[in-house]
Amino acid sequence: METRELGRSGIGVSRIILGCGNFGGVGSSPAFFGQGIRKDEAFRIMDAAWELGITTFDTADAYGGGRSERFIGEWLATKDGSVRDTIVIETKTFNPNEVGGDHGLAAARILRQIDVSLGRLGLERIALYLAHDFDPDVPQKETLHAFDELVRAGKVGAVGASNFTGGQLSEALAVSEREGFTRYEWVQSSLSLLDLDEEHGVLPICREHGLGFEAYGPLAGGWLTGKYRRGGSYPEGSRMTQRPESYERYENDRAYDALEAFEREALGRGVSMAGLATAWLMGEPDVTAVLVGPTRAEHLVPVREAVALELTSAERAHLRGLFE
Repeated sequence: METRELGRSGIGVSRIILGCGNFGGVGSSPAFFGQGIRKDEAFRIMDAAWELGITTFDTADAYGGGRSERFIGEWLATKDGSVRDTIVIETKTFNPNEVGGDHGLAAARILRQIDVSLGRLGLERIALYLAHDFDPDVPQKETLHAFDELVRAGKVGAVGASNFTGGQLSEALAVSEREGFTRYEWVQSSLSLLDLDEEHGVLPICREHGLGFEAYGPLAGGWLTGKYRRGGSYPEGSRMTQRPESYERYENDRAYDALEAFEREALGRGVSMAGLATAWLMGEPDVTAVLVGPTRAEHLVPVREAVALELTSAERAHLRGLFE
């Protein structure tokens, strides 16, 4: 699988990144710590992803209350040096690791949490480290100074920002330039055919400053897979039964019309809706890599479809037009 450099980091990531947010939980939500994907299935997913050529795994210190990082570390411990020398792990910090735990991007917390993550992962260095969210209570100068320390100490290869607004990202870049700190080399945000908000948010800033961009949520919480049908009930255990808030805006006839038309396009190409949606996103010029978060190893089949599917600019424009 093709790799691309993130910004000017000197670190390459596979075009598809394995999202491990549901290992041992459902993202960073304390209500689901200890649930989600069990360790044995997580191992199957990581094995299948590696066999596909996915060499970048994404996690966070709060995913599953720390279980996600531990599962990855235990999986790595079963592998030989060739895997450990090749894999690129990216993890994030901001959210609490336990119910009622502290959170944020204060320097002392960052310097503590990096050691927690290194211990869980069984690594001496984490290639890619992100601020998982913007912290309004801590000056960006303090946060970036701490990240700069980690890079200089060799504990981290490069740093990035997740879920920042365009204004917050611009401020961070200005602080880094003024203070001589390592800068955020990439951004991780939601992007899909159903969610193109970042085209007017961080993407223009990434383009201007030569930053990388990782797109998470390529299937819009399952809406671009066909699992949600007009007039039907939501499947048990689906995102709409667990954390629906971000996706309730799609519950309308206009979205269902677009999804049904998109399904016909996928059928006409002999691929799944998920495969077509991922292929479309991989073709976006500003997208460095796409994060996928399968809950079973079999859910990686659309990745194979996406990697093999080359869409022309006219086809991409047509598919986009279905949702406008």
